[in-house]
Amino acid sequence: MAEMSEHPGERAAQDPVKLIAVRESALSVDEVFRAVGDAAAGGIALFVGTVRNHDGGADVDALGYSCHPSAEAEMRRVAEKVVADHPVRALAAVHRVGELSVGDIAVVVAVACPHRAEAFEACRKLIDDLKHEVPIWKHQTFSDGTEEWVGAC
Repeated sequence: MAEMSEHPGERAAQDPVKLIAVRESALSVDEVFRAVGDAAAGGIALFVGTVRNHDGGADVDALGYSCHPSAEAEMRRVAEKVVADHPVRALAAVHRVGELSVGDIAVVVAVACPHRAEAFEACRKLIDDLKHEVPIWKHQTFSDGTEEWVGAC
């Protein structure tokens, strides 16, 4: 973890990873936001990924996510690396699996840090690494009847 001062409010949290989950049910932005609340954090960055109605110039009609049984453990590994590399006070990440509709929330991540720039940087690293390293796959069905699998890793 990054160097911190001796002020009690700036010491590392006991376990900054507050919530890691893969769920079949709808996700709650409020739950993730509450999970990262920390009195020593001056900034909380939150990212919400939603299902859009198009991809690569084609209209998307349906979308489903599936994952490997190790997905949650891999999410935790990615989260712990972000905590090790940034002054994270609290971190949370949840990803949905199953059939989703356009507009549904697919992923919510949040990071609380002492300062806003750190929070933005850590949050971006968290979502980018989750997308590239966690075994969660997206299956898209397009309006023209074609379909595509998109792998995270």
